[in-house]
Amino acid sequence: MEVKSTTKFVRLSPKKARDVAREIQGLPVSAALDILAFTPKKAAFLINKTLKTAIADAENNFALDAESLYVKEAVIGEGPTFKRFKPRARGSAGAILKRTSHIFVTLAETPEEEEAKPKKRHLSPKAEA
Repeated sequence: MEVKSTTKFVRLSPKKARDVAREIQGLPVSAALDILAFTPKKAAFLINKTLKTAIADAENNFALDAESLYVKEAVIGEGPTFKRFKPRARGSAGAILKRTSHIFVTLAETPEEEEAKPKKRHLSPKAEA
């Protein structure tokens, strides 16, 4: 079961937000919330808000346990760009692009089988002999 949550038209550059989103992908929800709470960026606050919305949706709408969820995907898409102009020398104008973002967070339940099995280590053929 997957739960998706979005926040659209956030006044933040997608490039700046993607760094924070990459940090939480694949982590359990509790670890992701901890990382976002102590990351001093505007993007962390906004992604944290979207993540909490996804957790609330999972608990209330789908009766899932928050402890068994992990961040399957955290994607930052580009929203519309506001175009503004600033006067420059000799009567010219310089373009100012005010970018916006769409934040998409997908949560999924951790598979029970993978938790029970110990992880297999990959060894090179020389190391096995």
